[in-house]
Amino acid sequence: MAEFLDLESQDSVRMPWNVLPGTKADAANCVIPISAVYTPLKPLPAATPLLPYSPLRCRNCRSVISPFSIVDFSSINKIWICSFCLQRNHFPPHYQSISEQNLPAELFPQYTTIEYETTAPHEKAQAGSSNVFLFVVDTCVIEEELGFLKSALLQVLGMVPENCLIGLITFGTYVHVHELGFGQLPKVHVFKGTKEVTKDQLLEQMGFFTKRPRPTTGVIAGVRDGLSQESVARFLLPASDCEFVLNSILEELQKDPWPVPSDQRAARCTGTALSLAAHLLGVCVPGSGARIMAFLGGPSTEGPGAIVSKSLSEPIRSHKDLDKDSVPHYHKAVKFYEALSKQLVHQGHVLDVFACALDQMNIEDYFTLRTGYGLVLKAMVGVAELKVAIEKTGGLVVLAESFGHSVFKDSLRRVFQSGDNDLGLSSNGIFEINCSKDIKIQGIIGPCASLDKKGPLCSETVIGQGNTTAWKLCGLDKTTSFYQHGSGQMRLRATTLSRRWVAGPGIKEDLISGFDQEAAAVVMARQVSFKMETESQSAKAYKQI
Repeated sequence: MAEFLDLESQDSVRMPWNVLPGTKADAANCVIPISAVYTPLKPLPAATPLLPYSPLRCRNCRSVISPFSIVDFSSINKIWICSFCLQRNHFPPHYQSISEQNLPAELFPQYTTIEYETTAPHEKAQAGSSNVFLFVVDTCVIEEELGFLKSALLQVLGMVPENCLIGLITFGTYVHVHELGFGQLPKVHVFKGTKEVTKDQLLEQMGFFTKRPRPTTGVIAGVRDGLSQESVARFLLPASDCEFVLNSILEELQKDPWPVPSDQRAARCTGTALSLAAHLLGVCVPGSGARIMAFLGGPSTEGPGAIVSKSLSEPIRSHKDLDKDSVPHYHKAVKFYEALSKQLVHQGHVLDVFACALDQMNIEDYFTLRTGYGLVLKAMVGVAELKVAIEKTGGLVVLAESFGHSVFKDSLRRVFQSGDNDLGLSSNGIFEINCSKDIKIQGIIGPCASLDKKGPLCSETVIGQGNTTAWKLCGLDKTTSFYQHGSGQMRLRATTLSRRWVAGPGIKEDLISGFDQEAAAVVMARQVSFKMETESQSAKAYKQI
Protein backbone atom coordinates (compact mmCIF):
# COMPACT_ATOMS: atom_id res chain seq x y z
CA MET A 1 0.00 0.00 0.00
CA ALA A 2 2.84 2.41 0.81
CA GLU A 3 4.19 1.89 -2.71
CA PHE A 4 0.83 2.91 -4.24
CA LEU A 5 0.66 6.02 -2.04
CA ASP A 6 4.17 7.01 -3.12
CA LEU A 7 3.17 6.68 -6.78
CA GLU A 8 0.07 8.82 -6.13
CA SER A 9 2.15 11.47 -4.39
CA GLN A 10 4.49 11.65 -7.37
CA ASP A 11 2.02 11.45 -10.26
CA SER A 12 -1.47 12.09 -8.79
CA VAL A 13 -2.57 8.72 -10.20
CA ARG A 14 -3.95 5.53 -8.65
CA MET A 15 -4.42 2.39 -10.76
CA PRO A 16 -6.18 -0.84 -9.75
CA TRP A 17 -3.64 -2.83 -11.79
CA ASN A 18 -0.04 -1.64 -11.48
CA VAL A 19 1.17 -4.73 -13.30
CA LEU A 20 -0.64 -5.07 -16.63
CA PRO A 21 -1.78 -8.26 -18.41
CA GLY A 22 0.23 -8.69 -21.59
CA THR A 23 -2.48 -10.18 -23.83
CA LYS A 24 -5.99 -9.12 -24.81
CA ALA A 25 -7.41 -12.39 -23.48
CA ASP A 26 -5.81 -11.90 -20.07
CA ALA A 27 -7.07 -8.31 -19.95
CA ALA A 28 -10.62 -9.49 -20.75
CA ASN A 29 -10.46 -11.93 -17.83
CA CYS A 30 -9.86 -9.07 -15.37
CA VAL A 31 -13.18 -8.23 -13.69
CA ILE A 32 -11.78 -4.92 -12.50
CA PRO A 33 -11.13 -2.81 -15.63
CA ILE A 34 -7.62 -1.65 -16.47
CA SER A 35 -7.99 2.02 -15.61
CA ALA A 36 -6.49 5.01 -13.83
CA VAL A 37 -7.90 7.54 -11.35
CA TYR A 38 -6.21 10.84 -12.17
CA THR A 39 -6.43 14.02 -10.08
CA PRO A 40 -4.92 16.65 -12.41
CA LEU A 41 -4.68 19.45 -9.81
CA LYS A 42 -3.40 17.41 -6.90
CA PRO A 43 -0.48 19.36 -5.35
CA LEU A 44 2.91 18.08 -6.49
CA PRO A 45 5.81 17.40 -4.10
CA ALA A 46 7.40 20.61 -2.86
CA ALA A 47 10.67 19.87 -4.65
CA THR A 48 8.99 19.71 -8.09
CA PRO A 49 9.85 22.90 -10.02
CA LEU A 50 7.46 24.97 -12.15
CA LEU A 51 9.16 25.31 -15.54
CA PRO A 52 8.79 28.83 -16.99
CA TYR A 53 8.65 27.78 -20.65
CA SER A 54 6.63 25.68 -23.07
CA PRO A 55 7.31 21.93 -23.29
CA LEU A 56 8.97 20.10 -26.16
CA ARG A 57 6.46 18.02 -28.13
CA CYS A 58 6.97 15.14 -30.52
CA ARG A 59 6.47 16.34 -34.10
CA ASN A 60 4.57 13.15 -34.93
CA CYS A 61 2.22 12.32 -32.01
CA ARG A 62 2.49 15.61 -30.05
CA SER A 63 3.48 13.84 -26.81
CA VAL A 64 5.52 15.84 -24.32
CA ILE A 65 9.15 14.94 -23.65
CA SER A 66 9.57 12.97 -20.41
CA PRO A 67 12.18 11.03 -18.39
CA PHE A 68 11.21 7.95 -20.45
CA SER A 69 12.34 9.63 -23.70
CA ILE A 70 15.63 8.37 -25.11
CA VAL A 71 18.22 11.14 -25.61
CA ASP A 72 21.11 10.90 -28.04
CA PHE A 73 23.86 13.13 -26.66
CA SER A 74 26.49 11.93 -29.16
CA SER A 75 25.09 13.58 -32.29
CA ILE A 76 26.09 17.11 -33.23
CA ASN A 77 22.44 18.22 -33.16
CA LYS A 78 21.16 16.50 -30.05
CA ILE A 79 18.13 14.27 -30.61
CA TRP A 80 15.39 12.84 -28.37
CA ILE A 81 13.24 9.83 -29.26
CA CYS A 82 9.55 9.83 -28.34
CA SER A 83 8.73 7.02 -25.93
CA PHE A 84 5.31 6.49 -27.55
CA CYS A 85 5.83 6.55 -31.33
CA LEU A 86 9.68 6.33 -31.45
CA GLN A 87 9.86 9.46 -33.63
CA ARG A 88 13.29 11.15 -33.64
CA ASN A 89 13.05 14.86 -32.70
CA HIS A 90 15.75 17.55 -32.70
CA PHE A 91 16.27 19.69 -29.62
CA PRO A 92 15.87 23.45 -30.23
CA PRO A 93 19.05 25.61 -30.10
CA HIS A 94 18.61 26.67 -26.47
CA TYR A 95 18.89 23.00 -25.40
CA GLN A 96 22.29 22.46 -27.03
CA SER A 97 24.19 22.83 -23.74
CA ILE A 98 22.51 19.80 -22.15
CA SER A 99 24.52 16.68 -21.35
CA GLU A 100 24.26 13.57 -19.22
CA GLN A 101 25.54 15.67 -16.32
CA ASN A 102 23.47 18.74 -17.22
CA LEU A 103 19.90 17.62 -17.77
CA PRO A 104 16.84 19.88 -17.96
CA ALA A 105 14.29 19.26 -15.18
CA GLU A 106 11.81 17.50 -17.51
CA LEU A 107 14.35 14.68 -18.00
CA PHE A 108 15.02 14.07 -14.30
CA PRO A 109 13.85 10.51 -13.43
CA GLN A 110 11.82 11.69 -10.41
CA TYR A 111 9.85 14.30 -12.41
CA THR A 112 7.49 12.01 -14.32
CA THR A 113 4.84 14.64 -13.56
CA ILE A 114 5.85 18.26 -14.05
CA GLU A 115 4.19 21.60 -14.79
CA TYR A 116 5.03 24.21 -17.40
CA GLU A 117 3.97 27.84 -17.15
CA THR A 118 3.13 28.75 -20.72
CA THR A 119 1.97 32.35 -20.20
CA ALA A 120 4.10 34.67 -22.33
CA PRO A 121 6.15 37.25 -20.37
CA HIS A 122 4.21 40.23 -21.76
CA GLU A 123 0.94 38.56 -20.67
CA LYS A 124 1.91 37.90 -17.05
CA ALA A 125 0.96 41.36 -15.89
CA GLN A 126 -2.60 40.76 -17.10
CA ALA A 127 -2.76 37.07 -16.17
CA GLY A 128 -4.63 37.52 -12.91
CA SER A 129 -7.45 39.60 -14.42
CA SER A 130 -9.22 36.87 -16.34
CA ASN A 131 -11.26 35.20 -13.60
CA VAL A 132 -14.93 36.19 -13.87
CA PHE A 133 -17.86 35.60 -11.48
CA LEU A 134 -21.37 36.29 -12.77
CA PHE A 135 -23.96 36.10 -9.97
CA VAL A 136 -27.47 35.05 -11.06
CA VAL A 137 -29.85 35.70 -8.16
CA ASP A 138 -33.41 34.38 -7.78
CA THR A 139 -35.73 37.01 -6.23
CA CYS A 140 -38.86 34.79 -6.09
CA VAL A 141 -38.23 33.96 -2.44
CA ILE A 142 -39.66 35.21 0.83
CA GLU A 143 -38.18 38.38 2.34
CA GLU A 144 -36.38 36.46 5.08
CA GLU A 145 -34.63 34.15 2.59
CA LEU A 146 -33.68 37.06 0.35
CA GLY A 147 -32.19 38.80 3.37
CA PHE A 148 -30.08 35.74 4.18
CA LEU A 149 -28.87 35.53 0.57
CA LYS A 150 -28.03 39.24 0.35
CA SER A 151 -26.09 39.03 3.60
CA ALA A 152 -24.06 36.03 2.37
CA LEU A 153 -23.26 37.71 -0.97
CA LEU A 154 -22.20 40.95 0.71
CA GLN A 155 -19.83 38.99 2.94
CA VAL A 156 -18.12 37.11 0.12
CA LEU A 157 -17.73 40.21 -2.05
CA GLY A 158 -14.98 41.29 0.31
CA MET A 159 -13.20 37.97 -0.33
CA VAL A 160 -13.15 38.27 -4.13
CA PRO A 161 -9.68 39.21 -5.45
CA GLU A 162 -9.65 42.83 -6.56
CA ASN A 163 -8.73 42.08 -10.17
CA CYS A 164 -11.48 39.48 -10.72
CA LEU A 165 -14.40 40.63 -12.86
CA ILE A 166 -17.92 40.57 -11.37
CA GLY A 167 -21.37 40.81 -12.97
CA LEU A 168 -24.93 40.60 -11.65
CA ILE A 169 -28.20 39.25 -13.04
CA THR A 170 -31.40 39.04 -10.97
CA PHE A 171 -34.55 37.27 -12.08
CA GLY A 172 -38.12 36.45 -11.14
CA THR A 173 -40.97 37.06 -13.60
CA TYR A 174 -38.48 39.05 -15.68
CA VAL A 175 -34.70 38.92 -16.03
CA HIS A 176 -32.71 42.00 -15.01
CA VAL A 177 -29.14 42.47 -16.28
CA HIS A 178 -27.48 45.15 -14.15
CA GLU A 179 -25.00 47.71 -15.48
CA LEU A 180 -22.31 47.99 -12.83
CA GLY A 181 -20.25 50.48 -14.84
CA PHE A 182 -22.92 53.18 -14.55
CA GLY A 183 -22.56 54.12 -10.89
CA GLN A 184 -24.32 57.52 -10.96
CA LEU A 185 -27.75 55.99 -11.51
CA PRO A 186 -28.88 52.34 -11.33
CA LYS A 187 -29.34 51.06 -14.88
CA VAL A 188 -30.93 47.71 -15.72
CA HIS A 189 -31.76 45.87 -18.95
CA VAL A 190 -35.01 43.90 -18.65
CA PHE A 191 -35.91 40.76 -20.61
CA LYS A 192 -39.21 38.89 -20.65
CA GLY A 193 -38.92 35.59 -18.80
CA THR A 194 -41.24 33.59 -21.05
CA LYS A 195 -39.14 34.11 -24.18
CA GLU A 196 -35.72 32.72 -25.00
CA VAL A 197 -33.30 35.47 -26.04
CA THR A 198 -30.70 34.93 -28.75
CA LYS A 199 -27.15 36.25 -28.73
CA ASP A 200 -27.94 38.76 -31.49
CA GLN A 201 -30.98 40.04 -29.59
CA LEU A 202 -28.82 40.52 -26.50
CA LEU A 203 -26.21 42.47 -28.47
CA GLU A 204 -28.88 44.73 -29.94
CA GLN A 205 -31.02 45.31 -26.84
CA MET A 206 -28.07 45.96 -24.53
CA GLY A 207 -26.52 48.48 -26.90
CA PHE A 208 -23.10 46.95 -27.44
CA PHE A 209 -22.70 48.82 -30.75
CA THR A 210 -24.24 52.20 -30.03
CA LYS A 211 -20.87 53.98 -30.24
CA ARG A 212 -19.17 51.93 -32.94
CA PRO A 213 -20.37 50.02 -36.01
CA ARG A 214 -20.97 46.31 -35.70
CA PRO A 215 -18.56 44.13 -37.73
CA THR A 216 -20.24 42.82 -40.86
CA THR A 217 -18.41 39.48 -40.76
CA GLY A 218 -17.02 37.12 -38.15
CA VAL A 219 -18.16 36.13 -34.67
CA ILE A 220 -18.69 38.76 -31.96
CA ALA A 221 -16.57 37.44 -29.09
CA GLY A 222 -14.82 39.74 -26.66
CA VAL A 223 -12.55 42.74 -27.07
CA ARG A 224 -10.38 41.01 -29.67
CA ASP A 225 -13.34 40.24 -31.93
CA GLY A 226 -15.62 43.22 -32.32
CA LEU A 227 -16.35 44.63 -28.84
CA SER A 228 -14.85 47.66 -27.13
CA GLN A 229 -13.45 47.38 -23.61
CA GLU A 230 -15.85 50.15 -22.63
CA SER A 231 -18.92 48.11 -23.62
CA VAL A 232 -17.70 45.05 -21.71
CA ALA A 233 -16.95 47.14 -18.62
CA ARG A 234 -20.59 48.22 -18.43
CA PHE A 235 -21.54 44.73 -17.21
CA LEU A 236 -18.31 43.12 -15.95
CA LEU A 237 -16.03 45.17 -13.72
CA PRO A 238 -13.07 44.40 -11.43
CA ALA A 239 -14.22 43.84 -7.86
CA SER A 240 -12.26 46.86 -6.66
CA ASP A 241 -14.09 49.16 -9.13
CA CYS A 242 -17.67 47.97 -8.58
CA GLU A 243 -17.73 47.18 -4.86
CA PHE A 244 -19.74 50.27 -3.89
CA VAL A 245 -22.24 49.95 -6.77
CA LEU A 246 -22.73 46.22 -6.21
CA ASN A 247 -23.19 46.66 -2.47
CA SER A 248 -25.81 49.34 -3.10
CA ILE A 249 -27.73 47.17 -5.57
CA LEU A 250 -27.73 44.15 -3.25
CA GLU A 251 -28.76 46.17 -0.20
CA GLU A 252 -31.72 47.66 -2.09
CA LEU A 253 -32.67 44.39 -3.83
CA GLN A 254 -36.33 43.50 -3.21
CA LYS A 255 -38.45 40.42 -3.63
CA ASP A 256 -39.97 39.97 -7.11
CA PRO A 257 -42.80 42.57 -7.11
CA TRP A 258 -45.25 40.73 -9.33
CA PRO A 259 -48.28 39.39 -7.39
CA VAL A 260 -48.68 35.63 -7.00
CA PRO A 261 -52.25 34.23 -6.77
CA SER A 262 -52.84 31.96 -3.78
CA ASP A 263 -53.40 28.95 -6.03
CA GLN A 264 -50.22 29.46 -8.06
CA ARG A 265 -46.46 29.37 -7.74
CA ALA A 266 -44.25 32.37 -8.40
CA ALA A 267 -43.32 32.94 -12.05
CA ARG A 268 -39.63 31.98 -11.94
CA CYS A 269 -37.75 32.09 -15.29
CA THR A 270 -34.55 30.25 -14.33
CA GLY A 271 -33.79 28.96 -17.83
CA THR A 272 -34.03 32.39 -19.48
CA ALA A 273 -31.77 33.92 -16.81
CA LEU A 274 -29.09 31.23 -17.24
CA SER A 275 -29.29 31.48 -21.03
CA LEU A 276 -28.78 35.25 -20.86
CA ALA A 277 -25.86 34.76 -18.47
CA ALA A 278 -24.23 32.32 -20.91
CA HIS A 279 -24.76 34.72 -23.85
CA LEU A 280 -23.34 37.67 -21.88
CA LEU A 281 -20.16 35.77 -20.95
CA GLY A 282 -19.84 34.38 -24.46
CA VAL A 283 -20.02 37.89 -25.90
CA CYS A 284 -17.76 39.62 -23.36
CA VAL A 285 -15.17 37.10 -22.15
CA PRO A 286 -15.08 33.95 -24.32
CA GLY A 287 -12.36 31.48 -23.41
CA SER A 288 -11.54 33.07 -20.05
CA GLY A 289 -12.05 31.49 -16.64
CA ALA A 290 -15.67 32.49 -15.93
CA ARG A 291 -18.25 30.99 -13.58
CA ILE A 292 -22.02 31.51 -13.59
CA MET A 293 -23.03 31.23 -9.92
CA ALA A 294 -26.79 30.64 -9.79
CA PHE A 295 -28.62 31.07 -6.47
CA LEU A 296 -31.99 29.31 -6.78
CA GLY A 297 -34.86 29.40 -4.30
CA GLY A 298 -37.37 27.16 -6.04
CA PRO A 299 -38.43 25.41 -9.26
CA SER A 300 -38.47 27.07 -12.67
CA THR A 301 -42.11 27.65 -13.68
CA GLU A 302 -41.85 29.89 -16.73
CA GLY A 303 -40.02 30.04 -20.01
CA PRO A 304 -37.47 27.53 -21.35
CA GLY A 305 -36.26 24.99 -18.83
CA ALA A 306 -39.45 25.05 -16.73
CA ILE A 307 -39.90 21.90 -14.62
CA VAL A 308 -43.47 22.46 -13.36
CA SER A 309 -46.42 24.70 -14.19
CA LYS A 310 -47.40 27.70 -12.08
CA SER A 311 -50.58 25.98 -10.89
CA LEU A 312 -50.26 24.48 -7.40
CA SER A 313 -52.71 21.78 -8.44
CA GLU A 314 -49.81 20.19 -10.37
CA PRO A 315 -47.32 18.72 -7.88
CA ILE A 316 -43.59 19.00 -8.46
CA ARG A 317 -42.33 15.81 -10.05
CA SER A 318 -40.74 13.37 -7.63
CA HIS A 319 -38.05 10.73 -8.10
CA LYS A 320 -40.77 8.12 -8.49
CA ASP A 321 -42.22 10.18 -11.34
CA LEU A 322 -38.78 10.31 -12.95
CA ASP A 323 -38.44 6.53 -12.67
CA LYS A 324 -41.90 6.01 -14.20
CA ASP A 325 -41.21 8.65 -16.87
CA SER A 326 -44.38 10.44 -15.77
CA VAL A 327 -42.83 13.89 -16.17
CA PRO A 328 -44.45 16.18 -18.78
CA HIS A 329 -41.81 18.94 -18.51
CA TYR A 330 -38.66 16.89 -17.85
CA HIS A 331 -37.47 15.91 -21.34
CA LYS A 332 -38.04 19.38 -22.82
CA ALA A 333 -36.13 20.98 -19.93
CA VAL A 334 -33.23 18.51 -20.24
CA LYS A 335 -33.01 19.21 -23.98
CA PHE A 336 -32.77 22.94 -23.23
CA TYR A 337 -30.04 22.48 -20.63
CA GLU A 338 -28.12 20.10 -22.91
CA ALA A 339 -27.96 22.88 -25.48
CA LEU A 340 -26.88 25.31 -22.75
CA SER A 341 -24.13 22.91 -21.63
CA LYS A 342 -22.75 22.69 -25.18
CA GLN A 343 -22.65 26.48 -25.36
CA LEU A 344 -20.87 26.79 -22.01
CA VAL A 345 -18.33 24.09 -22.92
CA HIS A 346 -17.59 25.83 -26.21
CA GLN A 347 -17.05 29.11 -24.34
CA GLY A 348 -15.02 27.44 -21.57
CA HIS A 349 -17.35 28.60 -18.79
CA VAL A 350 -18.69 26.91 -15.65
CA LEU A 351 -22.19 26.68 -14.13
CA ASP A 352 -22.42 26.47 -10.32
CA VAL A 353 -25.78 26.01 -8.57
CA PHE A 354 -26.57 26.94 -4.97
CA ALA A 355 -30.11 25.64 -4.35
CA CYS A 356 -31.97 26.44 -1.15
CA ALA A 357 -35.73 25.84 -1.02
CA LEU A 358 -38.59 24.66 1.16
CA ASP A 359 -41.42 24.54 -1.33
CA GLN A 360 -44.73 22.68 -1.01
CA MET A 361 -43.66 20.95 2.18
CA ASN A 362 -45.42 20.38 5.48
CA ILE A 363 -43.71 19.93 8.84
CA GLU A 364 -43.35 16.15 8.36
CA ASP A 365 -41.57 16.76 5.06
CA TYR A 366 -39.29 19.20 6.84
CA PHE A 367 -38.04 16.56 9.29
CA THR A 368 -37.49 14.18 6.38
CA LEU A 369 -35.46 16.93 4.79
CA ARG A 370 -33.21 17.30 7.84
CA THR A 371 -32.14 13.67 7.54
CA GLY A 372 -31.85 13.42 3.76
CA TYR A 373 -32.53 16.76 2.15
CA GLY A 374 -30.38 16.14 -0.90
CA LEU A 375 -32.94 13.98 -2.69
CA VAL A 376 -35.87 16.22 -1.75
CA LEU A 377 -34.17 19.38 -2.96
CA LYS A 378 -33.10 17.73 -6.19
CA ALA A 379 -36.77 17.30 -7.03
CA MET A 380 -37.73 20.80 -5.86
CA VAL A 381 -35.44 23.20 -7.71
CA GLY A 382 -34.69 21.31 -10.92
CA VAL A 383 -31.17 20.01 -10.31
CA ALA A 384 -32.13 16.79 -12.10
CA GLU A 385 -32.73 18.83 -15.26
CA LEU A 386 -29.75 21.16 -14.67
CA LYS A 387 -27.45 18.22 -13.94
CA VAL A 388 -26.14 17.85 -17.49
CA ALA A 389 -24.97 21.49 -17.68
CA ILE A 390 -23.36 21.34 -14.23
CA GLU A 391 -21.54 18.04 -14.86
CA LYS A 392 -20.29 18.87 -18.36
CA THR A 393 -18.79 22.14 -17.17
CA GLY A 394 -17.35 20.77 -13.91
CA GLY A 395 -19.53 23.03 -11.77
CA LEU A 396 -20.39 22.89 -8.08
CA VAL A 397 -23.75 21.99 -6.52
CA VAL A 398 -24.68 23.05 -3.00
CA LEU A 399 -28.05 21.97 -1.56
CA ALA A 400 -29.44 23.37 1.68
CA GLU A 401 -32.79 24.02 3.26
CA SER A 402 -32.25 27.78 3.56
CA PHE A 403 -29.89 30.55 2.46
CA GLY A 404 -29.40 31.14 6.17
CA HIS A 405 -28.15 27.58 6.77
CA SER A 406 -24.48 27.10 7.58
CA VAL A 407 -24.15 24.54 4.76
CA PHE A 408 -24.85 27.25 2.19
CA LYS A 409 -22.91 30.07 3.86
CA ASP A 410 -19.81 27.99 4.60
CA SER A 411 -19.80 26.43 1.12
CA LEU A 412 -20.06 29.83 -0.58
CA ARG A 413 -17.17 31.16 1.47
CA ARG A 414 -15.03 28.14 0.53
CA VAL A 415 -15.33 29.08 -3.15
CA PHE A 416 -13.55 32.39 -2.53
CA GLN A 417 -11.35 31.29 0.35
CA SER A 418 -7.59 31.48 -0.12
CA GLY A 419 -4.82 29.61 1.66
CA ASP A 420 -4.29 25.95 2.48
CA ASN A 421 -8.03 25.17 2.76
CA ASP A 422 -9.11 26.69 -0.56
CA LEU A 423 -10.76 24.57 -3.25
CA GLY A 424 -8.02 25.34 -5.75
CA LEU A 425 -10.54 26.23 -8.44
CA SER A 426 -9.09 26.47 -11.93
CA SER A 427 -10.66 26.57 -15.34
CA ASN A 428 -10.44 25.96 -19.07
CA GLY A 429 -8.64 22.64 -18.91
CA ILE A 430 -7.95 20.35 -21.86
CA PHE A 431 -7.17 16.77 -20.85
CA GLU A 432 -5.31 14.74 -23.49
CA ILE A 433 -4.17 11.12 -23.43
CA ASN A 434 -1.49 9.45 -25.51
CA CYS A 435 -0.34 5.88 -24.98
CA SER A 436 1.64 3.02 -26.44
CA LYS A 437 0.25 1.40 -29.58
CA ASP A 438 -0.86 -1.71 -27.67
CA ILE A 439 -3.32 0.27 -25.51
CA LYS A 440 -6.73 1.57 -26.59
CA ILE A 441 -8.70 4.27 -24.76
CA GLN A 442 -12.30 3.36 -23.96
CA GLY A 443 -13.30 6.65 -22.36
CA ILE A 444 -13.53 8.82 -19.25
CA ILE A 445 -16.05 9.03 -16.42
CA GLY A 446 -15.93 12.47 -14.82
CA PRO A 447 -16.86 16.17 -15.07
CA CYS A 448 -15.75 16.87 -18.63
CA ALA A 449 -16.96 17.06 -22.23
CA SER A 450 -15.62 15.25 -25.28
CA LEU A 451 -13.63 17.24 -27.85
CA ASP A 452 -14.25 14.50 -30.46
CA LYS A 453 -10.57 14.00 -31.21
CA LYS A 454 -10.79 10.60 -32.87
CA GLY A 455 -7.85 8.45 -33.89
CA PRO A 456 -6.28 4.97 -33.83
CA LEU A 457 -5.98 5.07 -30.01
CA CYS A 458 -9.78 5.09 -29.57
CA SER A 459 -11.33 1.76 -28.62
CA GLU A 460 -14.49 0.39 -30.23
CA THR A 461 -15.76 -0.33 -26.71
CA VAL A 462 -16.92 2.90 -25.09
CA ILE A 463 -17.16 3.55 -21.35
CA GLY A 464 -18.32 7.01 -20.28
CA GLN A 465 -17.27 9.65 -22.79
CA GLY A 466 -15.31 7.77 -25.43
CA ASN A 467 -14.38 7.85 -29.12
CA THR A 468 -11.90 10.62 -28.37
CA THR A 469 -8.47 11.19 -26.84
CA ALA A 470 -9.12 14.76 -25.65
CA TRP A 471 -11.69 16.27 -23.30
CA LYS A 472 -12.62 19.79 -22.17
CA LEU A 473 -12.65 20.52 -18.43
CA CYS A 474 -14.28 23.94 -17.98
CA GLY A 475 -13.93 23.78 -14.21
CA LEU A 476 -11.36 21.92 -12.08
CA ASP A 477 -10.46 21.77 -8.41
CA LYS A 478 -7.94 19.96 -6.22
CA THR A 479 -10.12 16.86 -6.11
CA THR A 480 -11.08 16.55 -9.86
CA SER A 481 -3.65 19.31 -19.64
CA PHE A 482 -3.61 22.59 -20.34
CA TYR A 483 -5.53 24.58 -17.82
CA GLN A 484 -5.98 28.06 -16.47
CA HIS A 485 -4.52 28.34 -12.98
CA GLY A 486 -6.42 30.17 -10.25
CA SER A 487 -3.95 33.05 -10.68
CA GLY A 488 -4.94 33.38 -14.34
CA GLN A 489 -1.66 31.91 -15.61
CA MET A 490 -1.82 29.27 -18.32
CA ARG A 491 -0.16 26.02 -17.30
CA LEU A 492 0.38 22.57 -18.72
CA ARG A 493 0.83 19.54 -16.47
CA ALA A 494 2.42 16.54 -18.17
CA THR A 495 2.18 13.13 -16.49
CA THR A 496 3.96 10.16 -18.07
CA LEU A 497 3.35 6.71 -16.58
CA SER A 498 5.12 3.39 -17.10
CA ARG A 499 3.88 0.03 -15.87
CA ARG A 500 5.23 -3.52 -16.31
CA TRP A 501 3.59 -6.04 -18.66
CA VAL A 502 3.33 -9.74 -17.72
CA ALA A 503 2.21 -12.82 -19.64
CA GLY A 504 2.54 -16.59 -19.52
CA PRO A 505 2.97 -18.82 -16.44
CA GLY A 506 2.81 -17.07 -13.08
CA ILE A 507 0.79 -14.15 -14.43
CA LYS A 508 -1.76 -14.42 -11.61
CA GLU A 509 0.82 -13.91 -8.88
CA ASP A 510 2.39 -10.98 -10.76
CA LEU A 511 -0.99 -9.27 -11.24
CA ILE A 512 -1.92 -9.71 -7.57
CA SER A 513 1.37 -8.17 -6.48
CA GLY A 514 0.43 -4.93 -8.26
CA PHE A 515 -3.26 -4.86 -7.31
CA ASP A 516 -4.44 -1.68 -5.52
CA GLN A 517 -7.64 -2.58 -3.68
CA GLU A 518 -8.58 1.00 -2.75
CA ALA A 519 -8.28 2.21 -6.33
CA ALA A 520 -10.27 -0.80 -7.53
CA ALA A 521 -13.12 0.05 -5.13
CA VAL A 522 -13.27 3.63 -6.43
CA VAL A 523 -13.18 2.56 -10.08
CA MET A 524 -15.95 -0.02 -9.62
CA ALA A 525 -18.12 2.45 -7.68
CA ARG A 526 -17.79 5.06 -10.43
CA GLN A 527 -18.47 2.53 -13.17
CA VAL A 528 -21.49 1.00 -11.43
CA SER A 529 -23.07 4.40 -10.69
CA PHE A 530 -22.48 5.46 -14.30
CA LYS A 531 -24.04 2.26 -15.66
CA MET A 532 -27.05 2.56 -13.36
CA GLU A 533 -27.74 6.07 -14.61
CA THR A 534 -27.13 5.47 -18.31
CA GLU A 535 -29.00 2.17 -18.43
CA SER A 536 -31.94 3.82 -16.68
CA GLN A 537 -31.97 6.57 -19.30
CA SER A 538 -31.65 4.01 -22.10
CA ALA A 539 -34.62 2.07 -20.71
CA LYS A 540 -36.71 5.27 -20.65
CA ALA A 541 -35.75 6.10 -24.23
CA TYR A 542 -36.64 2.55 -25.33
CA LYS A 543 -39.98 2.83 -23.56
CA GLN A 544 -40.74 6.07 -25.43
CA ILE A 545 -39.94 4.43 -28.77
